[in-house]
Amino acid sequence: MSGKYDKVAYYPGCALEGTGHAYNRSTKAVGKKLGLDLVELKNWNCCGAMEVKNVDPKLQTYLSARNLSIAKDMGFDTVMAPCNGCYHNLKKAEYDLANDDASREVNTRLATKAGHTDYQSGDVTTIHALDWIKEGIGEEDLKSRVKNSLKGLKIANYYGCMYTRPRHIFPEKDQGPDSESTSKPHFMDDLLAAAGAENVEYPLKTACCGGAHTLSDSDTSTKLVLNLLETAEACGADVIATECPTCHSGLEMHQMRAEKVFGRKTNVKILYFTQLLGIALGLSPRKVGVHENMSESRDLLREKGLA
Repeated sequence: MSGKYDKVAYYPGCALEGTGHAYNRSTKAVGKKLGLDLVELKNWNCCGAMEVKNVDPKLQTYLSARNLSIAKDMGFDTVMAPCNGCYHNLKKAEYDLANDDASREVNTRLATKAGHTDYQSGDVTTIHALDWIKEGIGEEDLKSRVKNSLKGLKIANYYGCMYTRPRHIFPEKDQGPDSESTSKPHFMDDLLAAAGAENVEYPLKTACCGGAHTLSDSDTSTKLVLNLLETAEACGADVIATECPTCHSGLEMHQMRAEKVFGRKTNVKILYFTQLLGIALGLSPRKVGVHENMSESRDLLREKGLA
């Protein structure tokens, strides 16, 4: 165990307290099992999600920067955000505050008005849940802790579009073979392979799920998700592993909608990667919130000897 991320600030974000509660539950359970301590940010606020930037992008930068300021005031130099949208927005705030005078001016003005520390770029590093486990534990240590191998489970790893785009806000990626790749991410593949799973070659791992258009253009979102589901099945996957609550909910909801509206049924199951890792580490499916998923995977898990 590297000790690198033994104790970090935890920013769950809004989705993990709502539709993504199973991700929150499984992330905390896996952290506890691995000895990685998460300390939730006090009085955190929404990062601005996908909507605020359409009103005022500088305000979105401030909202994310305030969360980073809280982490700094709590004595942390690392904050872990498991949601792709939150992770993306915190990373973008770091970039904007380092490179844009107008963003810095708005951030300082609003921080002063709100009465909290004016966050300075570079004070805190944002990581994703994949970084947290991959770099905090690593594959070899993870392998030694596996009690219920995922052997026999074929997985398509789906990262979504916000985990790697735009590339310039993720300077730590594409820095050699040990770093994450923006064109072909592999951290989730690496971790689930260490847990015994068989990763299928999945060409759509960073394709968009249409999450931002679910309410404004449901048919387009359903068609985008259906492409992801049908491709995963064509690749031989039993499960699509996710690491974003918006993507996860979208895949589940539009899988049902595709059958109802377009008459196209798929059987691939959707599980968070933390749920799969938790099961591999010996936690029960209920402990990691599998019963909270809309995608009913318990029969598959029993068939594979995992429940």
